[in-house]
Amino acid sequence: MGKAETMKKEYDFSRARKNPYAKRLKKQITIRLDEPTIEYFKRVAELSGIPYQTLINLYLRDCAQKGRKLSMDWRASA
Repeated sequence: MGKAETMKKEYDFSRARKNPYAKRLKKQITIRLDEPTIEYFKRVAELSGIPYQTLINLYLRDCAQKGRKLSMDWRASA
């Protein structure tokens, strides 16, 4: 008997519980990114087969886990 033959036509989820950890996994936010940055991550995402928002999250998580510090130099241009 194959997998498709053992599937029910309908399932009863009336007694199902929501995953209590689901909200802890990710939080939806609004972030403003410039267009070249978005396009960069979209290109990399296309090559890797990972959705670009997931790729941005992975990159930011890696920075946070490694405690990377941003080095910025705000010198005024002449």
